[in-house]
Amino acid sequence: MARDARRTALDAPLRGGGRRTRAPQPSRDRFGRFTEWIARNMGTPWFLLGLSLFCILWLGWNTMAPVAWRFDSSDNGFTALTLVLSLQASYAAPLILLAQNRQDDRDRVTIEQDRQRAERNLADTEYLAREIVALRMAVSDMAEDALTRDGLRQELKLLLEDLQEDAGPEAAAEREERRERAERREKAERADRSARDR
Repeated sequence: MARDARRTALDAPLRGGGRRTRAPQPSRDRFGRFTEWIARNMGTPWFLLGLSLFCILWLGWNTMAPVAWRFDSSDNGFTALTLVLSLQASYAAPLILLAQNRQDDRDRVTIEQDRQRAERNLADTEYLAREIVALRMAVSDMAEDALTRDGLRQELKLLLEDLQEDAGPEAAAEREERRERAERREKAERADRSARDR
């Protein structure tokens, strides 16, 4: 019977909506922000002015007030004031160090992100450089292909002219001369292109 009750309890939704709330945990970030606020404010002229004013009021009260109202004796060298300032300094130093550690952590993360960004930029630049080289090679190949097409066109024109002319011995010599001129022209164009590519 107890087992059946446990099974139905597992199969059935929990009462109260099934939500279990946990007690709120104090945020570590909140304390870190507090330490940074302390460190930021301790480095301002207003803090120094306030601390100086506090010390002046303390010393003034304990020297000029009636003896019954004084709480820190000047005979003992203002021991209570010394203790208060020592307590303030002993808490200020670790708070400032905590704030510096947080700043160092932020700087480390920023440096890592900058390094990753620089690596990505370098990889992108190398990729683009390879693509530009490939495009240049493709364009030069297309230019060479255009030369061969032009050469073929000239040859076809020469053949067409040859067919239209008489097939006598003078025509053959003229055809041969035209071919040689076309070949010389094509070689000169190739030499010019190769000189420009270099």
